[in-house]
Amino acid sequence: MTDVQNLPPESRPMANRFRGFLPVVVDVETGGFDCRRHALLQVAAVFLRRGPDDHLYRERTLSLHVRPFEGGLLDPKSLEVNGIDPFHPLRIAHPEDQALGKLFSEVRREVKLNQCKRAILVGHNAHFDLGFVHAAAERCGIKRNPFHPFSSLDTVSLSALAYGQTVLARAAEATGLIWDSESAHSAAYDAEMTADIFCSIANRWIDAAGIPQSAALTPEDAG
Repeated sequence: MTDVQNLPPESRPMANRFRGFLPVVVDVETGGFDCRRHALLQVAAVFLRRGPDDHLYRERTLSLHVRPFEGGLLDPKSLEVNGIDPFHPLRIAHPEDQALGKLFSEVRREVKLNQCKRAILVGHNAHFDLGFVHAAAERCGIKRNPFHPFSSLDTVSLSALAYGQTVLARAAEATGLIWDSESAHSAAYDAEMTADIFCSIANRWIDAAGIPQSAALTPEDAG
C-alpha cells in the first residue's frame, strides 16, 4: 500500500467534481448474502486520482482479509464461488473491528486530502457492498463511518447506460479491459475492475460534456 501524504503535483482535488463527495471503489467478499448474519471475509478499496484534464484514474488499492465475526454464518455455496477458506492457516486475517478501522482511517485521510466532506461508495451492485460495510461498522460499534449512509454510485446502472451491460465481466470487456476469470471474486481484483469501468465512463462523459457547474461543493453542502 502506497503511503500518500500529499496529492501528486499532477493531481487535482476531487472536491468540486462530485459535489464534495469522494468516490471510493469498494468490493467485499462474504460468507453469504445477508449483511447482518453472514460473515465479511474480504474488503478492498480502490482510491482514485483526478488528473489535470479532469480524467479519473486508479491510484492504489487497499485489500484486507477479515476474520469472521463470532456467530457469523458461512454459506458453503458462497465460499465455493469466492474460493475463500476462512480458517486457512496461511490466511492473514484481521478481526473485523481492526479491518474496518484500517479501512476507515485510509478513507478519511483521502477525504481530507481531496478537500471533500465525505466518501461515497462506488461498487458493482453497490447496495450489497455498502450494506456489509455499514453492518460491520455497526457490529463493531464504530461511530466515525466515513461513507455516506445510503447514497452510492453503482457501476451496474452506469454500465447499462454506457455499454448496455450489467454483468461485471461483460461490462469490463465492453470497456476494453481483459477479464481474468481465474482472478475474479477476489475483492481486490473485482474492485480494480470496477474502478476501471467507473473511470472509463466518467472520463467519456468529461470528454463529451465537461463538468457541470452544479458538481461543485456549495457553502450549504460544506456546512
